[in-house]
Amino acid sequence: MGASRPGRRVAVRGVVARRRGRPHPSRRVRRRARLAPARAPLVRAREGTPLASFAIQRRPGQGPRLRRGGGVGAPPGRKAMPVSVVVVSYRPEPWLERCLGSVAGQADEIVVVDNASDGGAASDIATRAGARLVRMPANVGFARGVNAGVGVATGDHVALLNDDAFAEPGWLKSAVDALREPGVAAVSPKLLLAWPYATVRLRDPVHQAPGDPRPLGRRLTSVTAGGADAWRYVRGAGVYPDEGGWRWTDGDATLRVPLLGDGDDVRVNGEPVDVERVGDLVNNAGSYLTAHGEGGDIGYEEPDDGRFDTATERFAACGAAMVFSVETWRRVGPFAGDFFAYYEDTDWCWRARLAGLTVRYDPAGVVRHVHAATSGEWSPRFTYLVSRNRLLCLARNAPAAVLARELRRSRPLPAGVARSLVRRLPVALAQRRRLARAQTGRAADVWSRWAGVDAPSRP
Repeated sequence: MGASRPGRRVAVRGVVARRRGRPHPSRRVRRRARLAPARAPLVRAREGTPLASFAIQRRPGQGPRLRRGGGVGAPPGRKAMPVSVVVVSYRPEPWLERCLGSVAGQADEIVVVDNASDGGAASDIATRAGARLVRMPANVGFARGVNAGVGVATGDHVALLNDDAFAEPGWLKSAVDALREPGVAAVSPKLLLAWPYATVRLRDPVHQAPGDPRPLGRRLTSVTAGGADAWRYVRGAGVYPDEGGWRWTDGDATLRVPLLGDGDDVRVNGEPVDVERVGDLVNNAGSYLTAHGEGGDIGYEEPDDGRFDTATERFAACGAAMVFSVETWRRVGPFAGDFFAYYEDTDWCWRARLAGLTVRYDPAGVVRHVHAATSGEWSPRFTYLVSRNRLLCLARNAPAAVLARELRRSRPLPAGVARSLVRRLPVALAQRRRLARAQTGRAADVWSRWAGVDAPSRP
């Protein structure tokens, strides 16, 4: 974010401080800021205000003082809160309230970063939950939203939680316990999909439509479970992408249907179908790195049948629910704000490894996740960000030969991705050189140890 504007106001914990003078982020905030009443607890980030570079500090008997470049941690004279939960929200309904309620009894502080959602829903929900609210001037993305939230958090530890994720009791305690192991940068929980799923098998004769080479089985127009519409959240194999209100199967499809209603009565196109299995599915049991530098979810859509119940080391943690210490955040640095969303967690954990740290998977802590509720999995925006950010992540962390190989292998790139990379790759390479000065590990060593480990085999 650029330089702030004259007379812009930053509201923090019950007061509004009007920042005067020449607007430039390198200037110190004037000590004699004019204070006026504001709604508690609010941090409002106006356009151009580098919010993540400020920490909140309260003097005894006085209002807050903004301390430049303070990072995170407890203000002087106050005991640090053990855990702050940071939730970045965009279009908060319908999940944010349930999300905040799930950590209300676990966290010492909840910080909600509202990425310029329409209306006042985020403010109302945060107020009811007793959370602090950071208002961004625009949708600055998940990565910058996290940086802003961590920048005002006061805990010794920070937990990131997606606004469509719900923590089960004991998540934070288990994660903080795991962080006591020396050298651990971050802890990733067992992340399950939000609801139990029913498995349904559909076998149908196939045909071909004129001009369509695909084998087509059944045309799906509706899926319900327990009387509730489950269409949006149906997963599985053997099903083609949505075509504007319907989807074709390939003749042998396995559907996983979320049990959103009462009971496990599943109907496809209004007709009852047999259910083979009902149970939880894994979203993420830690994250892997493929031999092509792709990050991914270990155990994705696999049954939670005991295979993912062992605590172990993983390459990376998932940003939907990860916990780290403030000390480690300072050492590794913030998320890559230019990524906007996706791969920022992989990039951060990769940098932690280059700094000589590790990542732990802790199945004793459980979080449930709607998954892709905001962006839409495999939407054009999702595909663009994932394609671009994978290569930017490699530019910042992987051996140079790996980056060169993957740039060649990825050609021809979509036009939008190619244009963005032309602008951003030189910046990423400069960041790599700067980051390398504080790193103790070799890029080749981290790559040889983790590339392809835990990743699913390709057909």
